[in-house]
Amino acid sequence: MKKTRIAVLVSGGGTNLQALIDAQMRNELGGGEIVAVISSKEGAFALERAAKANIPGYVLPRQNFESNQAMTVALVEMLKGLSIDLIVLAGCMVIFTKELTEAYPNAIMNVHPALIPSFCGKGYYGLHVHEAALQYGVKLSGATVHFVSEECDGGPIIAQKAVPVRSTDTPETLQKRIMEEAEWILLPHAVSLFCEGRLSVEGRTVIIKED
Repeated sequence: MKKTRIAVLVSGGGTNLQALIDAQMRNELGGGEIVAVISSKEGAFALERAAKANIPGYVLPRQNFESNQAMTVALVEMLKGLSIDLIVLAGCMVIFTKELTEAYPNAIMNVHPALIPSFCGKGYYGLHVHEAALQYGVKLSGATVHFVSEECDGGPIIAQKAVPVRSTDTPETLQKRIMEEAEWILLPHAVSLFCEGRLSVEGRTVIIKED
């Protein structure tokens, strides 16, 4: 059976990339293989993680392009050249334009550190998400893996996991716990479901076939 060729898009440290690499080492990506890590920034630590795992790393610096659209067009060309089947956004800080979703419908995943539709959309990234959750006083937060659509954080939801919010939490402690207890578990699982051909989309709903 043909392996699903995966590209992971990053901008920074790559902790979610590491969770995927670890899952791949344990043969837990459902037959998928990470064949490229593409960074929007030079010197991103995620590229070091890729090199250590013998995964080819590429840099497509956002600053080299006049717009997000120009970068998106170049990215699609690169992905097609690499024969990519699934794209995973793992802490990639660029909002790509419709050229990407049109080229890869329901084949781009993102992990978001909140329970969508709460605390998502433009401006909700990194610690900003956790600051907003604490400010609102929610008792549960968590993570969501979803397919990427033209709307920021608005695509069909694949998987979610709730994480309790503690009264002593800071944005930093909440971020760390959501990564450890939700993001690093959900993302590899969602990727494996895709690679096993167990995901289909009907309207806004992702149907997961029983194995």
